[in-house]
Amino acid sequence: MPPSAERKTSASPAPASGGGVQSLERAFDLLERMADAGGEVGLSELSSSSGLPLPTIHRLMRTLVACGYVRQQPNRRYALGPRLIRLGESASRLLGTWARPYLARLVEETGETANMAMLDGDEVVYVAQVPSRHSMRMFTEVGRRVLPHSTGVGKALLAHTPAEEVRALLARTGMPAATERTLTTPEGFLDALEHVREVGYAVDDNEQEVGVRCIAVTVPDSPTAAAISISGPAGRVTEAATDKFVPLLHEVARDLSAALVSTHGP
Repeated sequence: MPPSAERKTSASPAPASGGGVQSLERAFDLLERMADAGGEVGLSELSSSSGLPLPTIHRLMRTLVACGYVRQQPNRRYALGPRLIRLGESASRLLGTWARPYLARLVEETGETANMAMLDGDEVVYVAQVPSRHSMRMFTEVGRRVLPHSTGVGKALLAHTPAEEVRALLARTGMPAATERTLTTPEGFLDALEHVREVGYAVDDNEQEVGVRCIAVTVPDSPTAAAISISGPAGRVTEAATDKFVPLLHEVARDLSAALVSTHGP
């Protein structure tokens, strides 16, 4: 369920919980609603979705604009502001730090390199990695950016994105072939995403790098969309190994999700 569907939309928003400051809760709720709407909204849209009266929203938005977290566009609509970028970058780094113990468990139990990645704009960015102890292993530098069509984590992250949005992304990025196995047509990639939805995990089979195979799953209910994966030589990450690795990946993803939700509060 998308975050926007989980928020209250009644005309009388609940008071601040746990002794919190209601205006802060409302301001952060508005920021999240703006993100769900694509980053730019009008006051009437926010009022309709949040149930807050227009004067209240206008007052909160004025404060957020003054702080640089929101900016008002020439068309009078409001957009997420540039000061959020620094907060997001710092949070992404912390997300990788929190994930490392869970990735280490994957390495311990599979023997292969474990990664965590997020979708940043149209690209996949790796935010954490724990390398395999094998001398022959897959190595991806934290901070590396790749196009999603050639990666297991990219497929996992986009599996539940509407087809028209996926097509638009592919039109922007193009689909260059990293290897002869790379998917290079939107139809082929959309078919691959359908398969991910059917089986519950994604595979990069020599598509990003010759000789390397990767298995990826999403982290459910993560504060921001994230995926974890294990990767290694195709001779070790075989079909038989996949059957063993996938349940473990899902288990670790659930444990990581629970830790992230706990860290971010109820």
